[in-house]
Amino acid sequence: MRLPASVLLLSAVLLPSTTSAEEPFWNQFRGPYANGTSKAVGVPVKFHEGSKEIAWKVPVEGRAWASPVVWGNQIWLANAPEIQNPPGATNVNANPGPTPALEKPLVLSAICLDVETGKVLHDLDLFEVYRPQYTHPTNSLASCTPWVEEGRLYIHFGSYGTACVDTKTGKKLWERTDIECHHWRGPGSSVVVHGDQLYLNFDGYDKQFIIALDKNTGKTVWKRDRDVDYGTDNGDRKKAYGTPSIVTVGGRDLVVSPFAMATIAYAAIDGKPVWTVYHGGMNAAARPIVSDRLVYISAGSGPDSLIAVDPNGEGDITKTHIKFRQAKMTPNRGSQILIGDLYFMVNDEGIATCLDAKNIQTVIWKERIEGARWSSPIAVGDNVYTVAQDGKITVFKAGREYENVAENQLDGFFNASPAVAGNSLIIRSQTHVYRIEKSK
Repeated sequence: MRLPASVLLLSAVLLPSTTSAEEPFWNQFRGPYANGTSKAVGVPVKFHEGSKEIAWKVPVEGRAWASPVVWGNQIWLANAPEIQNPPGATNVNANPGPTPALEKPLVLSAICLDVETGKVLHDLDLFEVYRPQYTHPTNSLASCTPWVEEGRLYIHFGSYGTACVDTKTGKKLWERTDIECHHWRGPGSSVVVHGDQLYLNFDGYDKQFIIALDKNTGKTVWKRDRDVDYGTDNGDRKKAYGTPSIVTVGGRDLVVSPFAMATIAYAAIDGKPVWTVYHGGMNAAARPIVSDRLVYISAGSGPDSLIAVDPNGEGDITKTHIKFRQAKMTPNRGSQILIGDLYFMVNDEGIATCLDAKNIQTVIWKERIEGARWSSPIAVGDNVYTVAQDGKITVFKAGREYENVAENQLDGFFNASPAVAGNSLIIRSQTHVYRIEKSK
């Protein structure tokens, strides 16, 4: 679809068909609009372990930080076993070269649950890993969120493998295990699908690039190395976990792909770089957010840790198209939320902040809420849900003043971001998956 030059839209606005005319399925990282928001109604705000709002709670063995995705009556999860690092590997001396082979391989898998009952519909072994790279103790081997659409699941485990699965039969339709980089501390970039192409960031210690695959065959359509000056030969400073967003500018679809040091917008069709903005930093993990005039890019640990960019440019637009900057209280891991003229974020230490989206230098309010929070918050209607690692789930109003709606508590350890299925929350801990709905 071609749009006038004045129009700037997320591709996710082209919504998939659903059983509800009001709200599409939570089909990807950050949901159907790619920004963490949902228009669902009747989603509970108050609940606790064992309360009537827990429709079901099912155990899922393993260790995975990937968020749940939903299509129809199916909830899909990427899954992996506990980390088994090579002998002698540590955070500071991980070898980017070959590692010793395990006697028994690690199995990377996909699990499908029934939305209504929590019953396991599929438990699919997808890849066997005999030579795992070093993975940081805070990460997992399944931290990349899949993408689901009618009849197809696209699931990604970094350089360990990418696959397309028939969601009805569980049959693997294609796979790629030849796209290599050393993730150094483990993979974390999620799948993005637009049209017939699938986009993946690979920003490791040794190689940094973005690749587009044909979603029907898995074959490479285009691949682009990160053509930037990192200012260092230290591969650790080149590491990132970012997930692209698709925007349309001047009738052209662009893949806005953040990584260490910079963000590049590539032409979606052929990968030609259109513009580059330098923001510094490493470990970028948040997904860019698009308004009707700006793209908001969270740069991880960079000096300009949050920037608002006018995307109507070409070449190096650092000096000309960065409209606003914010360097305080931004998260290194969680993505943010834009609702109207308000921009919400919760950083890793649990400080919630509301910025003026028209000028992100303006802080409207900030509030300290307890608990380390590495997952991304979501907004359902006018409520923001943020999940702490210790299971404390804080709900506050998405307004110009901080208003605490509820403090909820679930058992376990939480790093995955929540999802929405109909009028229910889907929340994943390290050991279980919950469906939470209002008691009937």
